[in-house]
Amino acid sequence: MLGFLVRLLPFWVREPLLILVGSVFGVRIMYLAHRDGEWVAAAIGLVFLVFTAVRVHTVARALRARRAPAPAAEVAPAAIAPAAPAVAVAAEKEPNAWGQAVAAVAVFAALGAALWLGPHLLPSDDDGAPRAVSCAGGEGEELPVAYRKTPRAVTGDELCNALNRPDLPQLLGTPAETATAVSGTSNTAPLTDGKVAQPEAEVQFDTYTVNVSVTYNELSIAQYVKLMEYGEETDVRTLSVLGRPAVLASGHTMKIEINLGGGGAGGPVEQGPPARTLSVALDGKDRGGYCDITVWSTSGALPDDSALLDIAEKVLPTIPERTV
Repeated sequence: MLGFLVRLLPFWVREPLLILVGSVFGVRIMYLAHRDGEWVAAAIGLVFLVFTAVRVHTVARALRARRAPAPAAEVAPAAIAPAAPAVAVAAEKEPNAWGQAVAAVAVFAALGAALWLGPHLLPSDDDGAPRAVSCAGGEGEELPVAYRKTPRAVTGDELCNALNRPDLPQLLGTPAETATAVSGTSNTAPLTDGKVAQPEAEVQFDTYTVNVSVTYNELSIAQYVKLMEYGEETDVRTLSVLGRPAVLASGHTMKIEINLGGGGAGGPVEQGPPARTLSVALDGKDRGGYCDITVWSTSGALPDDSALLDIAEKVLPTIPERTV
């Protein structure tokens, strides 16, 4: 249909139009092919440019033919033209070819500019900016028995949604960063034979990684602090968060190397980068159970303790308090 409409146009409109469109598309496709290294696209762009060159040659021949003087008509000696009628007939004025060509170029120059500049001026859904990742839905997931036996226990997916907040980078002091990976698991605490629910969520950024876990056991924060005295935790500081007993402590993460190539069992467990953990009781009376908020980075740098406190004030209200 489009080709039929183009053929209906006058020669001095159709040919400049084809030259303009062919050159715009050809140059644009060749540029994109060079930028992306796509040889198939380069071949398509070359076809457009060859087509344009043919049209230019056709127009040049037509212009040369129009400028050549027409041969004088021979007059037969015996023929005498009859007298012209009294009524004068005005000769039909031939259309101005150059005017048509200029009009075509003017009209479709805007179209070519729009095709060329459109991707740069119009908003795009894929602008190259990193997109925040979201937590995977856990609909239909079968929870361990410990979750059904623990009143008001949150799941890993619920904890992930509570931690993966839009303002989390701001709380960490890195507002320009976007989460690169998130996860949430409904685990049980180790060495408990699957009887203690321990959901966990983690959000990774370029600078920091934040991990939140909730342990539904009978260990109170007061007892936890006494255990820290026998452990390797350093810089221990007790405090209160949202009216609940809490403790800040420093330690190290564990570095585990897993060989997925099948050639061995992997490397030994090593000491990972330092981490800072805020542990908060699940209720104001410290009747057992706690929430751990841990932050670390591969570089070893840690944010201020205020960042952990700000995260706790945002996440803890989403976790139901421990019932009697």
